[in-house]
Amino acid sequence: MNEENPYEKKPWLRFYDEHVPEHLDYRDSSFAQIFGEAVEKCAGQVALDYMGTAIRFEELDVLSNKFAHFLRKSGLALGDVVGVNLPNIPAFYIAILGIQKAGCVLSGVSPLLSSEELQYQLNDSGAKVLVTLDALFGNVQQVAEKTGVQAIAVAETGDFFSPAKRLLGKLLKKIPTGKVNPIPGIELVKFRDLLAEMPGDRVEEKVPLDAAIMMQYTGGTTGPPKGAVLSHRNFVRHFNQIRVWLDAEIGEGTVVSAFPMFHHAGLFLAKVCMLGGLKQVAIPDPRNLDFLISAIRKHEPMGVANVPTIFLELLKRPAFRELDFSGVEWFLSGAMPFPVEYLREFDRVVGEGKLLEVFGMTETNPVTTSQPRYGLKKPGSVGIPYPDTEVKLVDPETGRIVPVGEAGEFVAKGPQVFTAGYHNRPEETAHTLRDGWIYTGDICKMDEDGYFYVVDRLKDMVIVSGYKVFTRTVDEVLMEHPDIDVAATIGLPDPKRPGSEIVAAAIVLRPGTEKSEETLEEITAYMREKVAPYKVPKRIDFLDALPTSAVGKVLKRELRTVMTEARS
Repeated sequence: MNEENPYEKKPWLRFYDEHVPEHLDYRDSSFAQIFGEAVEKCAGQVALDYMGTAIRFEELDVLSNKFAHFLRKSGLALGDVVGVNLPNIPAFYIAILGIQKAGCVLSGVSPLLSSEELQYQLNDSGAKVLVTLDALFGNVQQVAEKTGVQAIAVAETGDFFSPAKRLLGKLLKKIPTGKVNPIPGIELVKFRDLLAEMPGDRVEEKVPLDAAIMMQYTGGTTGPPKGAVLSHRNFVRHFNQIRVWLDAEIGEGTVVSAFPMFHHAGLFLAKVCMLGGLKQVAIPDPRNLDFLISAIRKHEPMGVANVPTIFLELLKRPAFRELDFSGVEWFLSGAMPFPVEYLREFDRVVGEGKLLEVFGMTETNPVTTSQPRYGLKKPGSVGIPYPDTEVKLVDPETGRIVPVGEAGEFVAKGPQVFTAGYHNRPEETAHTLRDGWIYTGDICKMDEDGYFYVVDRLKDMVIVSGYKVFTRTVDEVLMEHPDIDVAATIGLPDPKRPGSEIVAAAIVLRPGTEKSEETLEEITAYMREKVAPYKVPKRIDFLDALPTSAVGKVLKRELRTVMTEARS
């Protein structure tokens, strides 16, 4: 044992719950095979509740078979990519399963993407089929002919409502809709129609365990977003880690989550619930806190999962504080740190020790560490590593192991860590994956008990309510504007949402352009056309010059100080 490497000693093992072993037994089964077992055990149980419509496991099984048949009819084969551009509605859950049964690869496509961003992801992933919403079709129509998409299945928010409820919802404009027009050379089909027309017999594509199950897009310090390729082996083994850690029995419990499924955390959670035989409550609009509160009240879930900003917003609502949380066993919080100053208050409202902070990234499928289910939870910590997960902290410049209590880059190895790397990005894969270890770019500390704490990020990114905004990408779009000479974006604390950030931009205008309110509004309007809404700078400062190093590199740390002092 190397005495200079405290991580090899795995001090965290002393704090594992009694039911969690250091090493787990893993099955060599595909996603679809394990789901089939869940259907056999939970056939008559509710798999999904959508706005009062209950879909049982046996029904979800048949509906997903129909979608798998549609993919086969569309000419897709093992490994072909299907983009899913939807909110959390039944079509998304059905597509998840159908894609796996057909041996295809799912790529979540955010409904918040601009047309340019949508075109990029569809082309980069090589998606052959897209599932989208009628209300999003205008965006899709702008770019579909510039991609390799061969068929588009169009769902509606009211697809699983009764005909009367669907008609009334449209008449009263309570159901968002959009016009769907033909696109030359691309097959268009209503999602509801394909479910009516396709056969429901089981589709059983034999899928190698190392075959891709998902291609989820994530950003980086340079360049456009890249597709992280995750395998069936990654997912199924991580499912086993989660199930054991949470001490969950197959077919017992309900989960409520506002995580959108185009986000990897939401997609992973949805798939875990499917394999675990758990009932899920679909939350189409994560901003509708009243609906979320009513779902918790009505369905009395075993578990609730959200980003910290949602939990903090819920704390402001008397209706949330008045709920009976006695039946809720755990609250899962991830995608960003939970502000320590609110932990005690949250515990007072929901019950002591129920909040489980988790830590990870898309490339780790997504969790590497978590607070124990029952054991010691340390405020501000993201917990301890999962079984079979090795972790070390290294100096990002020298690569040397850093001692206990010192900050270093979080580096991990485990069954959940992707091995295929990034789609068509060999250089970035080689930088991130080294000898089986993933270099996350997150700066953490470990205490003497093996609990980890996130202290900073190597990557220049901003977290807006759990969504990652990579500032280099925003910088590049800004500097394409004809009136902008130089621009740099950073993250600043969001005064309205503790624990979250806003995107703030510092801009040097070209000579002759006025620093006026009109210019600010014009640049903001331009950004709304170019990027997703959460990436649009909420604050823009016009400066005469940006702080730079001797070689001309913008010093964003100094820029953050400048912008903070300007409003103090």
